[in-house]
Amino acid sequence: MYGGRAGEGEELDRRVYLSLGANLGERRSQIEQGIVSLEKGGFTVVRRSSFYETEPVDLVDQPWFLNLVIAGETDLSPRDLLALCQRIEKDTGRERTVRFGPRTLDIDILLYKGHQIDEQDLEIPHPRMACRRFVLIPLLEIAPTMMAPDRRTRYADALARLDENKKVEKLKGNEF
Repeated sequence: MYGGRAGEGEELDRRVYLSLGANLGERRSQIEQGIVSLEKGGFTVVRRSSFYETEPVDLVDQPWFLNLVIAGETDLSPRDLLALCQRIEKDTGRERTVRFGPRTLDIDILLYKGHQIDEQDLEIPHPRMACRRFVLIPLLEIAPTMMAPDRRTRYADALARLDENKKVEKLKGNEF
């Protein structure tokens, strides 16, 4: 047991958590289509957060984002899952021209079955997730006692320490 609830450690060790966001075009339908494409590609969604309207971080002169977090299961390797996410992003018209810039769809791997990976183009847990309100709030909605793979860091504590002051507002009537 860890995180205050029996079984949550086992959940971390078998679940994959992804963050999806968009701030261009039909944001909600692009995110929903991204989830459908993930499922067709071998990712089974077992839990999803509500949608959140979120203020941009880093590059602030752009439209607000719509974000959510999903939890699921997959037999894909972390690298194959990354390739699937990037293909789905490209299929929605995403162009990687400006870092942290506007996008039709962004899919980030937050956590992968309790693994810690530090490679040039793949870091898990996601390197900025613990300092992003727009990631932590939806993550904690579906996994309120979730801890980092190091089993020392509680994401609820990381959220409580954040002082970025970026707005993250739950959309009304979109609970799952």
